[in-house]
Amino acid sequence: MSNLELESVKRVRKALAEVGRLDAVRELSDSVRNTAQIAQALDVELGAVVKTQVFTIGNRYVFVLLAGDHLCSEDQLSKVFQLQGDVVRPSADLVRAVTGFSNGGMTPVGSVSKLPTAIDASLKRFETIYAAAGHNQCIFETSVDELKSLTNGLVSYAVASPTNPS
Repeated sequence: MSNLELESVKRVRKALAEVGRLDAVRELSDSVRNTAQIAQALDVELGAVVKTQVFTIGNRYVFVLLAGDHLCSEDQLSKVFQLQGDVVRPSADLVRAVTGFSNGGMTPVGSVSKLPTAIDASLKRFETIYAAAGHNQCIFETSVDELKSLTNGLVSYAVASPTNPS
C-alpha cells in the first residue's frame, strides 16, 4: 500500500483539495527519517524544509512551523502567541492525540484540531518550501503565504533562530 492511502495523509490531501490543490501531496521514493534527509531527497536547501513542532503554553496547544535550518526560540513563544504559562513539549502520544499525526509526518494542514500557528519568517527566503503531509515520506510544496492562509498563522521572526548563526 502506498503511504498516500494512509488516513493521516488522506486528511492532508483533502484539506489541500478543499483549497484547489488537487494531488498536491507526493510520496518520496527515498526512505527519509529527518529534515536533512528530506532536503537531500528533494535536492533543496535544508532551510526550505518545514519542521512542524507542537508545544503547550499553559493549557493551550500550539503549532510552530520552522525552517529546517532553524531551532525554535521556546523562550519567545509566550510573547508570540500572547499566552501565559510554561512552554512545554508534549509527549509523542499527546501530540498524536491532539493533531492526529506522528511527529515525523506532522503538519497543521489536515490536523484533527485547529491550533494557533506561528510560522518562522526566515522561510520567506525561499519561493517554494516543503512541508510534511501526514507521513514522513509524504510532502507538499507550498509557500509562506499559502501556509499562512492554510493555517491562519502568524509569521514571526521571533519564533526561531539559525542552528549555525554566522
